[in-house]
Amino acid sequence: MSNQQLNFDDCQCQARKNAPIELVIKPRERDLGGFSVRRSLPSSEQQMIGPFIFFDHLGPAEFAPGEGIDVRPHPHINLATVTYLFEGEILHRDSLGSVQSIQPGAINWMTAGRGIVHSERTPPQIRQTGHRVHALQLWVALPEGQEEVAPEFSHYPADSLPEQNLDGVRLRVLVGTAYGLQSPVATLAETLYVVVELPAGKRLRLPDNVQERGVYLISGAARAGATPLEQHGMHVCRRATQIEICAEQDSHLVLIGGEPLGQRQIWWNFVSSRSERIEQAKADWQAKRFAAVPDESEFIPLPKT
Repeated sequence: MSNQQLNFDDCQCQARKNAPIELVIKPRERDLGGFSVRRSLPSSEQQMIGPFIFFDHLGPAEFAPGEGIDVRPHPHINLATVTYLFEGEILHRDSLGSVQSIQPGAINWMTAGRGIVHSERTPPQIRQTGHRVHALQLWVALPEGQEEVAPEFSHYPADSLPEQNLDGVRLRVLVGTAYGLQSPVATLAETLYVVVELPAGKRLRLPDNVQERGVYLISGAARAGATPLEQHGMHVCRRATQIEICAEQDSHLVLIGGEPLGQRQIWWNFVSSRSERIEQAKADWQAKRFAAVPDESEFIPLPKT
């Protein structure tokens, strides 16, 4: 091999090391019974970004009259679920007795802690007509010392979440603090979750003070530095690197990140730092020891795998 070739290979290797994006996670399609989602986290390449251990992108999905989402009552432990809609409406019910319709722009934050059961369905009045749903559902792991906190449900209306137009870039800070805005959503660890509408030709620098960051491109065309972003790809950002996103077309993005909490065990809907805790949750669900969702009698058997 010539010295010229070696120098070229060295330059290519150095360029990869200096690239702002160190990994692109391609989502997997998952059928949830009547509708499918794109699942980016967890993946075989990387389990978590900050405290986020689960990232599902639903839609935009079209439902005919009479059809809709019916996620039957199911359990969670040692995590928090975070639901956000761009379009549509979903009715949340849980074993605490919470009944809450979530509409575009609002946040449903459900802390499972030592255990909770919930269902998610299309409300009857919406189901009667043809409708669209476009949503994100994320799971946040809880710090080890707080995994067994009491379960809790919180709803944050759309008008309670801060947003601003920063030189033509529309920002909504759903969780955490960024760009001079602070979300009212209460968390147990440093967490960042921002929705961005980036018009063609505009630029946005990502927050530097976040330990781990990921950028998900919902639609459009954009790049991080000279690196193109893949549509529906989760782009894991290099740590301690200044990163600027530039839109080549009108783009819709999601920024997630925060404090790394270490590895977690994950099996079905259970997340924990302890494998024995997941085994206990499996036995408790099979024996129907979890509290039930009021007025709902359906039961999902424990999966075999």
